[in-house]
Amino acid sequence: MASILALLSSVLWGTADFLGGNLAKRFAAIAVTGASQAFGLVLGLILVFSTGSYLAPTLSWNGYFLPAIGAGIAGFFGLVSFYSGLSTGRMGVVSPISTLSAVIPLSVAFISGERPSLIQILGMAVAIIGAFCASGPDIVKGLPIKPLLFGLGAALGFGIALALMAQGSKTSSLLTMTSMRVASVAFCILLALRFRTVGGFKISDLRILFVIGATDFVANLLLGVATTKGLISVAMVFGSLFPIVTALLAFKFLHERLHKVQYLGIVLAVAGVSLISIG
Repeated sequence: MASILALLSSVLWGTADFLGGNLAKRFAAIAVTGASQAFGLVLGLILVFSTGSYLAPTLSWNGYFLPAIGAGIAGFFGLVSFYSGLSTGRMGVVSPISTLSAVIPLSVAFISGERPSLIQILGMAVAIIGAFCASGPDIVKGLPIKPLLFGLGAALGFGIALALMAQGSKTSSLLTMTSMRVASVAFCILLALRFRTVGGFKISDLRILFVIGATDFVANLLLGVATTKGLISVAMVFGSLFPIVTALLAFKFLHERLHKVQYLGIVLAVAGVSLISIG
C-alpha cells in the first residue's frame, strides 16, 4: 500500500509541476507558487474540518506543527526555484535534476535507523539514477548555469521539506500538509503586501491555479501517508520519481524530444522500482 501511494504521489506531483512550470512562463514563479499554495490551503482546511481531524498544535518537533512550518518554508523555496527553472530551461532537464532531493530524506531515514534490504538499497540507487538520466544529453552538451542552479535549489528545498513532512506525518499527515500551506501562504501574503501585487492573474487563470494547488496538496498528502505505512526510505524514492512524469508530459504536450539516454533512464527507474518491490 505504501508503495502504491508513493507512486501515485509521483504521478500527481509530476503533473502539478508540469502545469505550474507552464504557467510560470507567463507569470512570476513566486506568484504561481503563492496562488497555487493558497488553493491547496483551502482544500486542506476543507478536509481537516470535514473529517474532524483537527489536533491542537504543540511546540515540539515530535508533533506536526513545527516540522510542518519548516517544511512549508523549505517547500516554498523549492517550488519557486523549480518553477523558475522550468520557465527558463527545458522541462525534461530541470525536473530530473530535482530528483537529487531524495538524497536528503534518504540520509535522514538511514541515520534514524532504517535498514532496507541490500536489494532494496540497490533498487533505490538504480531508480534515482534512472530518474536523473533523463537530463543526460543536455548536461553533456553543456547545461546553462541558471536552470542548473534553479534545479539544485529545488532539490535542496524539496529534500528538506520531504524529511520534515515525514516527521510531521508521524502525528498527522493531513495536518502536516495543511500547516505547511499556512506557512507558505502567510509568507506569500507578506510578499504581496510588500510589492503590492498578487501576480496579475485573471479570472480565467484561477481554475488552473486551483488544479495545480489541489494536485500538489493531494500528492504531498499521499506521500505523507505512505511514510507511515512502510519504510520512509522506500516511500521517498518512489515519491521522487515525479520528474519522469513531468518529462513525459513535456514530451507529449510540448513535443520536447526524448533522447536515447532518457528512455534508458525510464527503464532504469522502472527496474529500480521492481527491485525495491521484490526486496
